[in-house]
Amino acid sequence: MSEPRLRVLSLGAGVQSTTLALMAAHGEIMPMPDCAVFADTQSEPAAVYEHLRWLASPGVLPFPVHVETRGNLGDQILKATQGRSLRGSHARPPFFVLNPDGTTGQLRRQCTRDYKIDVIEHKVRDLLGLRKRQRWPAHPVVEQWIGISRDEAHRAKPSGRAAIQRRYPLLDLGMRRWDCLQWLKRHGYPEPSKSACTFCPFHDDAQWRLLRDQDAVGWERAVELDAAIRFGLRSDSLVGELFLHRSLRPLGEVDLSTAAERGQPDLFGNECEGMCGV
Repeated sequence: MSEPRLRVLSLGAGVQSTTLALMAAHGEIMPMPDCAVFADTQSEPAAVYEHLRWLASPGVLPFPVHVETRGNLGDQILKATQGRSLRGSHARPPFFVLNPDGTTGQLRRQCTRDYKIDVIEHKVRDLLGLRKRQRWPAHPVVEQWIGISRDEAHRAKPSGRAAIQRRYPLLDLGMRRWDCLQWLKRHGYPEPSKSACTFCPFHDDAQWRLLRDQDAVGWERAVELDAAIRFGLRSDSLVGELFLHRSLRPLGEVDLSTAAERGQPDLFGNECEGMCGV
């Protein structure tokens, strides 16, 4: 691609995208992005929003951080349980399903497209000056930076739009999530929380515990939503019960204790580092 008209960093406010933004601020990744865009589902843990406010505060990054949203994803899901889906879609997360015959499954994920990717692309269109319904350029004019590290390289995919060419600087540098944490530590920056909605079904038990123990409001919201989805999203023809936790039990009843708390030996000394958000 020739010199792009726009360089934009997709900011999730997790470990990897935070490291990417700050490395750019230090001049370690060039050229500097024109801006960062945070797609806000209005359903992240409180710690993520606190970290985002710090990142966007004066003097931290030398480029602006745009916060864009399609609305509150949690509210949209609750409306869908009552048959009141907006725009014909409720952007459902990949809830776990217990079918009447005892078989299990997982819904197809749509929330990332509707509440993350589309939101960022809408802002990119605005920054390019494209009018409503105006076609995207047929050749690359945008370089989109995404904070995917080596340990989740399978997530690196083309944008699907000819106008947008994705760049993965952490992959180019061979950095893993652990390397990002060490970089932040060396430079005296705070360690970000994992970025994901409070009710994301991809949480492991360590993340559910963290939410329960450190974000009471977020935990209560997740428990409320888990109960509300139990008998489906009424605009769907789905049958079966829906759950947030992979155990197919109500979230508030799941045993989230650690192996040590259950009297089992800890053979590794740490928990799964998780790969939910960047």
